Order: sequence, then C-alpha cells, then structure tokens
Amino acid sequence: MFTRQYGRLSFAVQLPRSPHAKLKKQYFQPLTLLNIEADIRQQANLQKISEVSLLSPLPSLLSEPSKLAIGLFVSEFLHYALRDEQQNEPLFDYVRSSIEWLDSREHDYANFHLVFLMHLSRFLGFYPNIEVYCEGDFFDLRAAVFCPSAPVHRDFLMPQEAARIQLLMRMDFVSMHLFRLSRADRNRILELLILYYRLHIPQFPELRSLSVLQELFQ
Repeated sequence: MFTRQYGRLSFAVQLPRSPHAKLKKQYFQPLTLLNIEADIRQQANLQKISEVSLLSPLPSLLSEPSKLAIGLFVSEFLHYALRDEQQNEPLFDYVRSSIEWLDSREHDYANFHLVFLMHLSRFLGFYPNIEVYCEGDFFDLRAAVFCPSAPVHRDFLMPQEAARIQLLMRMDFVSMHLFRLSRADRNRILELLILYYRLHIPQFPELRSLSVLQELFQ
C-alpha cells in the first residue's frame, strides 16, 4: 500500500471466509482507498492491519470495463513507480483526488491516464520545465529539458513531437476532453511517457496491463 503518513508499506492480511468479518476481500482491490489502523514497526518487513474501512467508495471504477482497464493500468504503473517512495503527502493527495475524479466521471475521461502520468512526474522530481520551450526545440528525455539542438544520445524527441508534448503537458482533467486524440495518437503518447519513466526510474519493467489499455477508446 501507499500510505499518506509513511509512504510505501507492505502488509500481511489474512482474509477470513465469513461475510460478516471486519476485513473484506473487496477492500483490497486495485486503487481502493482505505482508512487503516496499524501498529507500524519500522524494522518489520510486513505490517499488520488491526482496523480497516473504506475511505471513499469507488462504485464505477470496478464496474465499468473501460474504467477498470484504466484502473488496472494505473495500479500496476504505481506499483513500480512508487516502489521506493517515502512519505509524500502531496503525492498521496494527488493520487487520491485523481482516482476519485475518474470514478465520478460519466464521460470524457479517455485521456485520463495520459494526464495522470504527465503530472505524476511533478511529484517524483522529473517534471519538465515547459515554460522555457521555444518553437523548434528538441526534448531531451534523459535530462527532462527542451533544448535548441539534438542531444548526443538517442533518447530525445524531434521538434514536431516535442511541440506536441509541450502542449499536452498543459492539459488537466477538466480540459483534457478538448484534445481530440485518436487511439493511435493516445498509444504513441503513452509509449513516450513510459519510455520517459523508464529513463528516470531504475528497473521499470514491461507492464502486463498495457496491451488491454491500448485497445480502448478507438
């Protein structure tokens, strides 16, 4: 779990079979938001939960197929992106509010995962400075900067794609429906975002949920 007070923690949870038990299986679905009580021991590899309840119900996130696919991708992505993350309350609040926003929307959320990943980088320390962009700039994926000439390595975007990324970085959840993207556009942007994260987070693996997400929103 990623917790607000302690960052990333691992818990051992024994789920009882009784439907009336305090711990319920549905509390431990991907992206579920929980209130938990636990005796946190810093030297322990696995913590134990004493009390748990839903922090915020997410009825549509687990019932609508398109949201379920997005949720599984985001959950798997966060599993690796936050692997070594310590306490970071602004990051926790961003993830929580983003999940709640997705659950509340009935339409116009096809670009959610793109916007979420773009702005997540701000909390992890490698959000690019889009204010220094000039027309014709390249984008250095390793250094996370726009630059007037191509870097000496191959991990960069040509000016046409750099300009598009700079524009898309200005999207937020409210305005993202104004950007009309095809499935091919969406998949290309996602491919670049994942490459960007792999360059900045060591040992970031292939994502099993990616292929399902790429088939959505034709």
